[in-house]
Amino acid sequence: MTPDLQTPSPSADPERDEPARRTRPRPGSNRLEVMRDRLIASRLTPNQISMAGFTLNVVAAVLVWQHEFFIGGVVFIIGSVCDTLDGGYSRMSGKGTPFGAFLDSTLDRIVEGIVLTAVAATFAERNDELAVAAVVVAVMASLVVSYTRARAESLGVECKVGIADRLVRVLIISAGLVLADLGALEPAVYVLAALTSITVLQRILHVKKQLTPAATL
Repeated sequence: MTPDLQTPSPSADPERDEPARRTRPRPGSNRLEVMRDRLIASRLTPNQISMAGFTLNVVAAVLVWQHEFFIGGVVFIIGSVCDTLDGGYSRMSGKGTPFGAFLDSTLDRIVEGIVLTAVAATFAERNDELAVAAVVVAVMASLVVSYTRARAESLGVECKVGIADRLVRVLIISAGLVLADLGALEPAVYVLAALTSITVLQRILHVKKQLTPAATL
């Protein structure tokens, strides 16, 4: 007699079933893809997102100037999220342009200056000269952090090192504003000034290390 041939059930070989489980779409993934495609197909451009973020941050600065720190902090966070999304949307949609990248970087620098100027104005009203000086240092160091990266990259050196990149700076400012009523704004400014200054030094040393072997002594 011929022995019975049994066909193994699909669950008898877990490894065989594994690819099927891996390729199973996540719940809601199709909906997200549809939303993404509709967004890309729309007339929305990365520059419009950049300008929306810029406008929100100007509103945040006005609110801070009027001592509405918590609301100003929330608006600053939303505006900063827009500033973060425009680059990703530019790459995802293919709508990015060289001018758009330039505009995005320029507005980022202006936004930090505007919000921190409003913070400095509140300290000036309190005659807190040390805090005002710390804001000035933070603004100058933030600009130099961006400049060192741009200048290094023009020399062919990647320069993203440092403990206080833009994301860290935004988080520090956001925390200081949202928790200002608890006395967190002034310490946040001191931390921001210190970390941005350290970041400038870190980038200078990094570029020196990268360029020294090729330098003529």
